[in-house]
Amino acid sequence: MLPVPLATLELLGPPGERSATLSGAWTLAGLRNAGESLERALADAMTEPDLAWNALGIDALDSAGAVRLWRAWGQALPLALLSRPEHGRIFDRLAAVPQDEAKAPPPQGPTEWIIALGRPLLVLRTVLADFLALLGQLALDLLHVCRHPADMPWKEISANLFKSGVRAMPVTALVGFLIGVVLSYLSALQLRQFGADVFIINILGMGIVRELGPVLTAVLVAGRSGSAMTAQLGVMRVTEEIDALATMGVSRSLRLIFPKVVALAIAMPLLVLWTSAMAIIGGMVSAWSQLNMSHNFFFQILPRVVPLENLWIAQGKGFTFGIAVALVACHFGLRVRPNTESLSANTTSSVVTAITAVILIDAVIAIATRGIGVPKL
Repeated sequence: MLPVPLATLELLGPPGERSATLSGAWTLAGLRNAGESLERALADAMTEPDLAWNALGIDALDSAGAVRLWRAWGQALPLALLSRPEHGRIFDRLAAVPQDEAKAPPPQGPTEWIIALGRPLLVLRTVLADFLALLGQLALDLLHVCRHPADMPWKEISANLFKSGVRAMPVTALVGFLIGVVLSYLSALQLRQFGADVFIINILGMGIVRELGPVLTAVLVAGRSGSAMTAQLGVMRVTEEIDALATMGVSRSLRLIFPKVVALAIAMPLLVLWTSAMAIIGGMVSAWSQLNMSHNFFFQILPRVVPLENLWIAQGKGFTFGIAVALVACHFGLRVRPNTESLSANTTSSVVTAITAVILIDAVIAIATRGIGVPKL
């Protein structure tokens, strides 16, 4: 195997009128074999910015050697440079690369904080405008199907109802049952100290039916079905299927978004009822094991301490949460750009935003209905 020629640099001429002559192999191997002597020569050459460079003696040049020279020149071609045409093209490509990252950041003025505050506000304005446009389009779709019932996408609604509702029943039942067991167990530990064991039914009934059931179901659906809706629309955006629907004259909102919103608005109240029932059953089992409270007594007292109005409030929350989760999921799904990074980022944002929206809506409804369904002492 032949030895690799070293990369060499010679400074010729008197001080102030010197020129730099390059020779050898300015490759990765040539630079490595040259060692510290080449680095010292480059350091000396960098002290004279008007130095003339002669690169005609370079036998071989690769990207490593070109970048090393480029950095020695201060990321700009020297005023006087002699090189072979094939080597000159390499330097021209380096000169065409933007060097913004190497420049110092511009000084921040006294109004920089206003600009920093305005950027997210402008993004928020765009997001809200797109969301309002989505709501308006759904309203138009609703009017359209009311005037033309034959255009109702029953198959799409049925498919989304099965995927978002029926398939979510096992996980919501398991989580609801365990939450009921934990809540009953912790409440029993405290109530037993005061001899108020019977009030565990009040805590479980009001807490689960009115608050925990709807919120817990909405969080689970947002993480499961909401993320799936966003990912589905995002993948269709990446694979340009949505553009293909528009090309064929098929309404994307009527065939993709409207069925998801309708299906989740129907499925969520039913899932709330299902999850609340499983949570109450879990609490009843725990109360039986911890406080020796019979099932018959539990079911006799529960309707008295939990008025029927709480069930209607829970169903109203489920309906509202279902629409909110579906709208947020579809909104972020349509915002996906044709790349995988945007898909993952929007899916994460969809879940976080949906859960936040559910908590905010629950707080508003709780304040608005604070005097309804509360038993009188």
